Amino acid sequence: AQFRATTETPSVGPNRKEMMEQRDMALPGLEDVGALRDAVQRVLDDHWVPEGYAAPHAGTYPWQWLWDSCFHVLVWQALGRTDRAQVEMASLFGPQTQSGFVPHMNYVRRPGTHADLWGRDDASSITQPPMYGHAVAELVRAGAPPPDEVVEAAAAGMTFLLEQRERHDSGLVLLCHPWESGADDSPRWDDCCPGGFDVERWRAEKNRLVTTIGFADDGSPVRNPAFPVASAGFNALLAFNTRELASVTGDGGLAAAADEVAFALDARWDDDLGTWVDAGPTADGSGRCRTVDALLPLLVTADSTRAARVVADLCDLAAHGGPVGPTGVHRAEPVFDPTAYWRGPVWPQLAYLLVLGTTRFDPGAAAQLAAATVAGAWASGLAEYWHPDTGAGLGATPQSWTGLALLLAERA
Repeated sequence: AQFRATTETPSVGPNRKEMMEQRDMALPGLEDVGALRDAVQRVLDDHWVPEGYAAPHAGTYPWQWLWDSCFHVLVWQALGRTDRAQVEMASLFGPQTQSGFVPHMNYVRRPGTHADLWGRDDASSITQPPMYGHAVAELVRAGAPPPDEVVEAAAAGMTFLLEQRERHDSGLVLLCHPWESGADDSPRWDDCCPGGFDVERWRAEKNRLVTTIGFADDGSPVRNPAFPVASAGFNALLAFNTRELASVTGDGGLAAAADEVAFALDARWDDDLGTWVDAGPTADGSGRCRTVDALLPLLVTADSTRAARVVADLCDLAAHGGPVGPTGVHRAEPVFDPTAYWRGPVWPQLAYLLVLGTTRFDPGAAAQLAAATVAGAWASGLAEYWHPDTGAGLGATPQSWTGLALLLAERA
């Protein structure tokens, strides 16, 4: 299959066309999807560990991370490795608590690691976006449904977040820590960093915020009075994954709960900024920063006018558009930095999710976003994240979740 031949569509608008032209001029082309498949297969095989998951990166990220493993499940399935998809899907629920809470890190390879930070030996004491709803649904749609106990574990994880986690008055679920969003150093948290954002100060504050989490009797995190932020991005992924799970289980209660969160998100839209705004103490400050994770409600909104605005910005080279995928922060934001962690580079897992959201409203634009992201993933060497204009790899390289480029290539 010739990759470039699949990226041209007659409906491309000026911004999208310019974005693709810049990509083709700036980057070495990926002509054959087979080459991408082979590269992704090598990375996931090399990163596989006997405990039953792909380490995101052997040196930087040797443990099991929750949403990473959910994305790996999708990639294993796309590679035709249903066996490993099923094993990794099950393994991420290993440290799940009785209440349904799923930790964001699993230390099955070396129990006791970071126990002084988390207060438990086997795992962390916070969660991450519950991408297991989408992962389960994709396996079912592929004709490879997980065992009943895995589906039940996924439903319990969703139910914990929807029923036991404290909520903001807006109706959105509150985070217990900025790490739960997955976007560690997002400028959305800048108001929460004493003295303004600084990498070292923020690192110290993130560690401190672990100590202020309130737990249920079984050790599940349910509140954090020192960080009462309701992230638009996290809530969008909660609603999306809950809907995905309900779509294959027929659970009407979960579907209704997802609709409630989606409805609450609709009220957080800011038409002047063209983004959804976090709820809580940052709502009038850094919680309004235009970041790409704050556009994830595109996955669940029913408002086509808002969706069109978001899609236009994702393709606009003066906004989030780029020749190698959507920028992590809007280019007009003063904090935009194309090389800084969570401050501007392209993140492949977010690009994948935004392609899914864009497909709901504009399949042509979704194909262009997918093609641009695949070009960036290839140019970066399947890096953790990359420069939005050059594709230069940043962070851990290669990173397993960038295998999502294989799924995006099929959509381009």
